[in-house]
Amino acid sequence: MTEYVGTATPVGSAYVARTPGVNVSSATVRSDMVALERDGYLVQPHTSAGRIPTDKGYRFFVDHLAPAGILGTPQRQRVKRFFDRVHGEMEDMLERASTLLSELTPYAAVVVSPSHGSATVRSVQLVSLAPRLVLLVVVLSDGAVEKRTLELDEGLSEEELGRLSTRLVQGLVGCDLDGAAELVPDAGGASSTFLESVGRALHEIARAEESDQVYLGGPSRLAEAFDAVETVRSVLSILEQQLVVVTLLRDVLDRGLSVAIGTEHGFEPLASCAVVVAPVSVGDNETGAVGLLGPTRMNYPQALAAAHVVSSELSERMNDAFGHHRGGDRGGH
Repeated sequence: MTEYVGTATPVGSAYVARTPGVNVSSATVRSDMVALERDGYLVQPHTSAGRIPTDKGYRFFVDHLAPAGILGTPQRQRVKRFFDRVHGEMEDMLERASTLLSELTPYAAVVVSPSHGSATVRSVQLVSLAPRLVLLVVVLSDGAVEKRTLELDEGLSEEELGRLSTRLVQGLVGCDLDGAAELVPDAGGASSTFLESVGRALHEIARAEESDQVYLGGPSRLAEAFDAVETVRSVLSILEQQLVVVTLLRDVLDRGLSVAIGTEHGFEPLASCAVVVAPVSVGDNETGAVGLLGPTRMNYPQALAAAHVVSSELSERMNDAFGHHRGGDRGGH
């Protein structure tokens, strides 16, 4: 298994017999290979070739034989430096984290953003852009920054905008994003119409935040991982469909798995792929995910270790933002 993962070349009985620690003849190895092929764990792509693992063979390897994956010291230090230094908006961090994850492995990486439904409003600002144009800036507790441009029927003075900003801060800071739109205070008069538009903008932000965002890192690595150009095109086409990617990763996690191999994940265009997934947890809820996608001939211990480390760091950062304490890690293949 390890030899084929490293070389992509079918492995013959003579090679196995020469492997250190194997003290049987090539004939015995050949007989065992025939038995494994009969049971569906190996397949012989050509009559004169050696054998390669099937999806069933990979599954047995992952569940029973694969050693625990550990990132090398340089990689672990790189992850630590990244999360120590990354600042700015949450979306930027998630996008950069997908690139980081792809660079830790030879595979494409996917990060599904955690839901902001449980985020609270940290600050609200109204900024005058023109006599009848105001920018609404909402900062959430998870670091997300949302901006909406609002048009006014009639202009508001800087002094009036300042008073309205203060009312919004008093009424909304600390509230859940989902409920903030319902709590916009009524100022009466001309300002009331403007605050109604603020409420509608907050509704739009809440609805937008319910949609999972997908960040893709290292798509060019797919060209290196697969020999067939058509396979690369098919996989890239799937990754461009955000809903499909979210559904794929969440379905794997919902089944209690961290690895889905070949047809196990149920997406026919990805039948030649394996998916490694780790959850991003906020409090007791798994609200996001990180994943690696590559050929079934994947270095599973390495991929699992990389996904686990990045998901743990992302979870810690998200929990810090929400003020939650981390629970236990989720495992399982």
